[in-house]
Amino acid sequence: MPELMAASPLLAGGLVFLLGLCIGSFLNVVIYRLPVMLDREWRRQACEVLELPTPETPRFNLMTPPSRCPKCGHAITAVENIPVISWLALRGRCRGCGTSISARYPLVELATALLSLLVFAVFGPTGKMLAALALTWCLVALTMIDFDTQLLPDVMTLPLLWAGLLVNYHGLIVNLDQAVLGAAFGYLSLWSVYWAFKLATGKEGMGYGDFKLLAALGAWLGPMQLPLIILMSSLVGSIIGGAYLAIRKQNLPFAFGPYLAIAGFIALLGGPEIITWYLGTWKH
Repeated sequence: MPELMAASPLLAGGLVFLLGLCIGSFLNVVIYRLPVMLDREWRRQACEVLELPTPETPRFNLMTPPSRCPKCGHAITAVENIPVISWLALRGRCRGCGTSISARYPLVELATALLSLLVFAVFGPTGKMLAALALTWCLVALTMIDFDTQLLPDVMTLPLLWAGLLVNYHGLIVNLDQAVLGAAFGYLSLWSVYWAFKLATGKEGMGYGDFKLLAALGAWLGPMQLPLIILMSSLVGSIIGGAYLAIRKQNLPFAFGPYLAIAGFIALLGGPEIITWYLGTWKH
């Protein structure tokens, strides 16, 4: 397969793009349903602790029930679920009742496809590309979930951390010792900032999910990328927050995870090159 993809880069790029569209469609499901699943589980656990009756709820997970229009209950058919194309064909409206369908769904699909294509362009048909694709898809989902709910679920951040250590067991991206140090320093760096801010102000400046996400990025990319990720996340947050304020005349919901994810993706594609360029510029 790698030889075939190397021989036909245009074909390979097209396949990666189509795969990204399909993954993006699935990520839309994860982005919407995972927080609901977690909320229901937390409520069930709270009822058990308080010895209250557990409410009966229909089965709800990433596969069940099938996707439906939230207003009229129209079941989304396979033809209506083709990434981007179906939304365009339906003119962004439900086939059953005509209710508007958010443009965010095709945008997430298209963004996932474009980011996947960019990963292929940087790494080519290699094992590193496959690992980078998996990381990219997780970062897309975490970005949108945190933006919507200000939560970074442990069920995603912790497996992502362990996956980074396993991916680097034989040094695919960085050596294993660097991956372990990256995970530890990534967590402790934001944990230290959190406690310094809390002791100084009595308030919580960020959530524990941010610590775990940066630890996961450290496990994937190593400790040398952490200062770059923290610096770029602050820069990206300032740019996006400022633009949003200028356009919408209101502040974005506070969520640091999306900016960490964007900075982590940039570091994945060209972190060493950015650091080398910066150090060279600074010397001059």
